[in-house]
Amino acid sequence: MVMNEWDQLKQHLQEWVEECRGTSAAGTVAEYIPELSKAKQDMLGVYLLGAQGLSISAGEAQIPFTMQSISKVFTLILALIDHGEAAVFSKVGMEPTGDNFNSIMKLELAQPAIPFNPLINAGAIVVSSMIKGANAAEKSERILTFFRELAGNSGLAYDEQVYRSESETGHLNRSMAYFLLDKGILGCGVEEVLDIYFRHCSIQVCCKDLARMALVLALDGADPATGKTLIPRRYVQIAKTFMVTCGMYNGSGEFAIGAGLPAKSGVSGGILTLVPGRYGIGVVGPALNPKGNSIAGVQLIERLSQTLDWSLF
Repeated sequence: MVMNEWDQLKQHLQEWVEECRGTSAAGTVAEYIPELSKAKQDMLGVYLLGAQGLSISAGEAQIPFTMQSISKVFTLILALIDHGEAAVFSKVGMEPTGDNFNSIMKLELAQPAIPFNPLINAGAIVVSSMIKGANAAEKSERILTFFRELAGNSGLAYDEQVYRSESETGHLNRSMAYFLLDKGILGCGVEEVLDIYFRHCSIQVCCKDLARMALVLALDGADPATGKTLIPRRYVQIAKTFMVTCGMYNGSGEFAIGAGLPAKSGVSGGILTLVPGRYGIGVVGPALNPKGNSIAGVQLIERLSQTLDWSLF
């Protein structure tokens, strides 16, 4: 008798996590944000949430971590809701860069001098400046409220230690922001936009929260519990396309071949991914590969996708 997919997950998920955990030894925990360097090297957790309400987890799925660049997907969506496509994409491009996520080089080389896409740091800083609100506090509150609704968790909050660590050491991000301000690309001042940016990167989640947010995208913007539209379908399409082409930094092409799923990673080791119409998935594994993605997390998602035939391609 051939096991169905859910039976395979129940029987093998913990085993697959333990198999992939070993690859963490080849990775490095992010150290350029001092608070992130405290993470446990071999931690690995995963949470899957199905469209019908079924859920399963394995490993250290309950341990909290900060969203980091995963938050960029949802601030992009909020900026699109606030301003529409034409306005957002007049300030930020739609193309992969092939460079590191924090590279400043192509800002000077590109004409016009706008970031290549909204998922690199420069692009996410521009997007953060476009969130509606009277000041940084109001804009950040709108972001946090939006994230809480998507995660189905009213308790989401900032990790203040990570926020301060990022703010105190984010010199390269400040350089980008001043360059963007000089070119007339930012919608507010440098310190205001960086406060917004560092705060949404430091929102603390667990794998379950990421899985719920991912499931909203998997369901084309619908709340999995109520069916209410939380995000217009068009903006979900845009977000998922960026996740495929740019979501895993300059490892996005390799991940598309290995897993074939929309995904977004963060340097805390988190990965948000989804199987359209079926699953939202949250993964955490703090040891990163040279491209800034969770080394064990990538292997686990590729293992799941290849075993269960999830690739979009």
